[in-house]
Amino acid sequence: MAATNERDYVLGTHREEIERLGLQHRVWRPHVLECWRRAGITTGSKVFDVGAGPGYATLDLAEIVGPSGEVHAVERSGNFVQHARAACAARGLEHVRIHEHDLMGEPLDIQGMDATWCRWVASFVPDPARLVATVARALKPGGVAIFHEYLDYRTWRLAPPCPPLESFVAEVMASWRASGGEPDVALSLPSLLEAAGLSVKKLEPKVFVVPPTDFIWKWPSSFVENNLQRLLELGRVDRDWVESVRTGLREAATTPGTVMITPMVLEIVAERRA
Repeated sequence: MAATNERDYVLGTHREEIERLGLQHRVWRPHVLECWRRAGITTGSKVFDVGAGPGYATLDLAEIVGPSGEVHAVERSGNFVQHARAACAARGLEHVRIHEHDLMGEPLDIQGMDATWCRWVASFVPDPARLVATVARALKPGGVAIFHEYLDYRTWRLAPPCPPLESFVAEVMASWRASGGEPDVALSLPSLLEAAGLSVKKLEPKVFVVPPTDFIWKWPSSFVENNLQRLLELGRVDRDWVESVRTGLREAATTPGTVMITPMVLEIVAERRA
């Protein structure tokens, strides 16, 4: 069962992907910490990390809530779970519970949470409404659900335009949809949350516009490199196409005046109604 779960992660669960997710978390960490603070996550909070991956956000949440709080992290990849458990053990974080479990399977008995955190999970599951129901069930009345999910993935472009990158973005979106996901899932999340008994309190788009010298450039560019190999493994592309994307991005990075516009993310904060 575990081996199947590793294979059907559209982006993989290998060491390179764990490292890329670490870079991604470092880019987004300042924005995420501020979002959590405004949403009320603090010392003593009970938080559900929904689709925790290798546990980078789990560690931050555990340090914020402290020993008087509680973090439940749910992740179905055995590779990611092993990484998260080792990281928590190394820091002595005994108030973290990591569950190896498929969010599309039978619901776990996690209830009474002050907050839930979900980042780039709804984009990959075949049934976002089921995911939202899991979140709603876990929250206490007045608890908050926080999402970062893609709203308009095609905003990922270069200026001046780079057709090979645009071809890559289109192929990524197609591969996610072929695996049952939806890259622009944030378009449907507000209505799903309202239907599940939550009131949407905040909707804010997040987009970066950065030159190649900016640290944030490394986030999408590392995704390109890792995902090119993954698309090859999935048999969706050939090596000539892969090299054309690599060459296009490399040339763009050395062209004066080039900037990258990142995929648009929607920050959602919703409160469970009594």
